[in-house]
Amino acid sequence: MNALARRIEQDAEPAAACDSGPGARERERLCAVTRTVRPISDLLRFVVGPDGSVVPDIKAKLPGRGIWVTGTRRAVEEAVKRKVFGRGFKREVRPSPDLADRTQQLLERAVLDALAIAGKAGSVAAGFTKAEAAIEHEDVVGLIHAAEAAPDGSRKLAAAWRRRSDAPPVVIGFLGSAQLDLALNRPNVIHAALLAGPVSETFLARCRRLDRFRAGDQHNQAGEAAPN
Repeated sequence: MNALARRIEQDAEPAAACDSGPGARERERLCAVTRTVRPISDLLRFVVGPDGSVVPDIKAKLPGRGIWVTGTRRAVEEAVKRKVFGRGFKREVRPSPDLADRTQQLLERAVLDALAIAGKAGSVAAGFTKAEAAIEHEDVVGLIHAAEAAPDGSRKLAAAWRRRSDAPPVVIGFLGSAQLDLALNRPNVIHAALLAGPVSETFLARCRRLDRFRAGDQHNQAGEAAPN
C-alpha cells in the first residue's frame, strides 16, 4: 500500500468531524473492498458496535475507527462475503448476513428524515394544486410523485415544468403515498414540488445516495431524473 493509501485508510474519527466547512475540498478514503480511493460522498462508513457487530454509520458521525466501503449493495455484500471488516478493524467482528438490507433501510430512513425536515422548513409544496402553483411561481428544483401516482397527474406537472424550463426535472418517484404522508405530516400526498434551498439539496443528495446503493455504479447523476 502506498503512502497516500495508508494515510486515507486511517479513520480515527468520523469524517463529519474532520470536514472544514463550506468550500472545503472533499475528503477521500480508501474503499476496503475495491482498494480504490474515492470521495467520501461515494462511500459508506461502518463502525463496530459494543457487541462486536458491524454498524452502518450513514451520517458518518459515530465515534471510533471506521471502515469505508463503496456505497453500493454489491460492495457491502462483498465486504461481508470476503470478511473485509475483520481484516479492516483488525479484530473479531460479527457482520450480519443481512447487513446490505439493513444499510438500505437506514439510507431510506435518512431520505424520509430529510424530506420531513424540508417539509417543516416550508420547502415542499404538497398536493397537486400547490405543486402546480409552485412550478409556476417559485424556484422549484424537483418533483415528487408517490410510487402509486396515476400517470395523468405526473404528466400534467411535467407539462407545467416544461413551460418554464427546457431542462428535465429531477423526479423522485420511489416513495409510497403512506411514506410521504408520514414524512410531511399530512394525508393523501400523491404529488409535491420541492423548492430550492439547502434542506432540499440535502434531501436530493440522500435520494441519489440511495439510488446509487440500489443501482450500483451506474447510478443517476445529480441534475438528471432521479430514481423511480
